[in-house]
Amino acid sequence: MSAAPIYGLLLSGGASRRMQRDKAQLSYAGEPQLLRAWRLLSLVTERAFVSVRDTQCGDPLRAGLPQLVDTYDAIGPAAGILSAQDAHPDAAWLVMACDLPLLDETTLRALMAARDPRTDATAFSSRFDGLPEPLCALWEPSSHGLLKQRYEAGSFCPRKALMQSSVTLLPAPGAALDNINTPEEFEQMQRQLGVAAMIEVTLQYYAQLREQAGVSSEQVSTRAANLRELYDELSTRHGFSLPIEALKVAVNAQFSDWNRLLGEGDTIVFIPPVAGG
Repeated sequence: MSAAPIYGLLLSGGASRRMQRDKAQLSYAGEPQLLRAWRLLSLVTERAFVSVRDTQCGDPLRAGLPQLVDTYDAIGPAAGILSAQDAHPDAAWLVMACDLPLLDETTLRALMAARDPRTDATAFSSRFDGLPEPLCALWEPSSHGLLKQRYEAGSFCPRKALMQSSVTLLPAPGAALDNINTPEEFEQMQRQLGVAAMIEVTLQYYAQLREQAGVSSEQVSTRAANLRELYDELSTRHGFSLPIEALKVAVNAQFSDWNRLLGEGDTIVFIPPVAGG
């Protein structure tokens, strides 16, 4: 018996509550993540679809792509997987989350090369806990029964469904499956990829720092990720001689840790030690 054809399912129906904006629209290297992920999935599958909620069908980013609309209640990724399996029950589904900016074609092809259609799924293990990663996994048609059974019992976690299934489990592919859930993680990923946008901040200097900078305040554009990187950048520019350990720093009138991420429009005050005693 031949193996089922492999279709692709790009999950994009999440509410993105922690990100506070649609993660599918986040731009990496000038391209929305949804389109980047869609191209990647299309390269390795016979047909590919974007999983959407009914309220997302007309969204301009999604409207031009083949869609599968969730036919289950808002139960997270399981709704998309079950809806796809119902629509094409004879297909295996390469399921992929849309918030994996480090995922690449090589990793997906390694997953597919390891496929054993006699098992219910092929998945990578998590590099954090060793458990199956359900949102970059190949779900065979045989996985549908248990996933549907768990749904009817009120249990909607795809990972737990895999843990109860017969799975071909592969080693974790490094950081390729690290997902991005918060604005802070998005900024860090932008900088990791070397595509961080320039942001503008206002700086205020006192005492020795003011003398060395030659100004009491200035606005600068920077790609520094955090306060520590910014001070290193300014030290090179102005010749600051005070080590970072001798300073305190405040952002928007609040004392801050040196690892705090920078934000557009921040006002930053570097505070040197007070002379005297």
